[in-house]
Amino acid sequence: MIKVSSYKSNNIYTYGLGATVAMEYLLKKREDVRAVILHPSFRSVETIEKIRDICGKDIPVSTEEKPFNILSKKDNCFVICVIEKKTTPLRAGDHMVLVNPSNCGNLGTITRSCLGFGVHDIAIVGKTSADPFDPKTIRASMGACASVRIEVFERFGDYASRFPENNLYPFMLDGSTKLQETTIKRPFSLIMGNEATGLDPAFKDIGKPIRIEHSGDIDSLNITIAASIGLYEATKSCE
Repeated sequence: MIKVSSYKSNNIYTYGLGATVAMEYLLKKREDVRAVILHPSFRSVETIEKIRDICGKDIPVSTEEKPFNILSKKDNCFVICVIEKKTTPLRAGDHMVLVNPSNCGNLGTITRSCLGFGVHDIAIVGKTSADPFDPKTIRASMGACASVRIEVFERFGDYASRFPENNLYPFMLDGSTKLQETTIKRPFSLIMGNEATGLDPAFKDIGKPIRIEHSGDIDSLNITIAASIGLYEATKSCE
């Protein structure tokens, strides 16, 4: 049985916490699941039977409490999915590009929104950005991480040179065009900046900068909200 330990970015395994997340990985990325651990207090017989049926003979399923004390302090977590970390390169097409995202919860929430709007490829720019494999990211995505491709690039130029055919749309407070007045063309790259600092001013000279118009009562929108609005408008009106 795989020994469970507190997650670190250099680990070869990560963890999906919760029955919903575990089921997403078992159904969408079974080949990456190495073990499933059930809490002794878990009483959902139907879910347990479904997990055991999907795991079959090649994915071990155990019942123990200690791993939950190590990985989850929440009383409502009854399933842990042990996942082998594998990097999947982006495919050509529509992309969400996150430049130096710092919060795993935000990254997971944006990942779920991307999947909801049919964008399956997410580029992360910056080696010190939030870890897409962190259990906090995976849990915040509610398992959506199992259905998308996420690739980390050291510099934005590395990403742009890989996908020169993409139409670039940096989201900036002083962007030249309102989002609702912008015709977004495919394949698109919706580019979002860091939660606290936004995008570097240099992005004003990249692609077609756009902004989400809002009242002057706030200085900016939360990045997860901005990303969801951008995804909605892009997939609704793109050519």
